[in-house]
Amino acid sequence: MRALLIAALAAALPALAASIQVTAKDARGAPVENAAVWAVARLAPPPRWRREAAVEQKDKQFRPMVTVIQTHTMVRFPNRDDVRHHVYSFSAPKPFEIKLYAGTPVAPILFDNPGEVVLGCNIHDSMLGWIYGVDTPLKTGADGTARIDELPAGDYELQAWQYAQSAKPAPRPVKLRAGESFAAEFTVALKALPPRPASR
Repeated sequence: MRALLIAALAAALPALAASIQVTAKDARGAPVENAAVWAVARLAPPPRWRREAAVEQKDKQFRPMVTVIQTHTMVRFPNRDDVRHHVYSFSAPKPFEIKLYAGTPVAPILFDNPGEVVLGCNIHDSMLGWIYGVDTPLKTGADGTARIDELPAGDYELQAWQYAQSAKPAPRPVKLRAGESFAAEFTVALKALPPRPASR
């Protein structure tokens, strides 16, 4: 009987989890792609999704250009090009260097701190990418929307980031009830980016 009760409670948990639907727009109301949105739990720690991520190099570009991960995620950097790359970052959350290589490095890189990590290639100046570490990872698509599911009921602070922002959007306090689907919107002020140099 006790085992059946535990199984029933476990099956009911997904139905009781809350979710947040987020829309990111610019000052003109157009959708903002590649924005990271996440929910910071004010009391309980966030759920941990032990996943791996990959940032490929293809056609002398980082793909995806923006990768949003949960902190403590292992990230691989497979090189799909016919030329070698030298991937690095000087960003404070995760400085690292993978010297000139082809194929896939044996060891992935552990991103154990939150925040913005800018990626570059010592060989190809036009290659630029971002990894952003957060507690509950999500990235908006081309339509500017993202959905954070499987959140326990409670108090959260909803935050957003985009690599071309001129200022970080103000965080939003959110109080979630079990089974609730909450909608939120961010306005992201974007700056003009300089044109990338041509690939060598």
